Amino acid sequence: MRVLLTLGLVATLVAGMAAQGTAELKVGDMAPDFTLPGTDGKTHKLSDYRGKQAVVIAWFPRAFTTGCTIECKSLAENGDKIRRYNVAYFMASVDPLEENIKFAKATSVKLGEKIVEKKEADFPMLSDPDKSVAKAYGVLNERGIASRWTFYVDRNGRIAAIDKMVRPETSAEDMVAKLGELKVATR
Repeated sequence: MRVLLTLGLVATLVAGMAAQGTAELKVGDMAPDFTLPGTDGKTHKLSDYRGKQAVVIAWFPRAFTTGCTIECKSLAENGDKIRRYNVAYFMASVDPLEENIKFAKATSVKLGEKIVEKKEADFPMLSDPDKSVAKAYGVLNERGIASRWTFYVDRNGRIAAIDKMVRPETSAEDMVAKLGELKVATR
């Protein structure tokens, strides 16, 4: 009886999540399409990359915070290694575009009493202020910000990998290793 109740509860929760459109994405699923503004002044649409190149979307919680600054620094300092692959890569948050533009251009960020020096982001940062894309990717958490997850989308638009244990300080190195592991074409 207890097992049946537990199974019933799980089935109800899963059905409720699916009904809300918050079913968790898995490897092999089609990545939800998006159209988001970038800090480079362009509008980026995932479907524009389909059939051309892989895409990496590194969701981050909030601009000008410790982990996000360290992750941005890692990607900016190691962009040459990432660009060896035929991949478009982005950081994305639910911050307004203006905030992400300031963050992308910042070469130093004050974190408490400490100042962290970083390079200007040499890749687009995407803004999803209405949070619709973050919801579609399942990264919007209970605090209303994105969880730090990275999605690897193959050339066909399918999710090839999801990293939910992103380490900000080695984000670029980990991304390069994952791109190699996924056998993404090099340039």
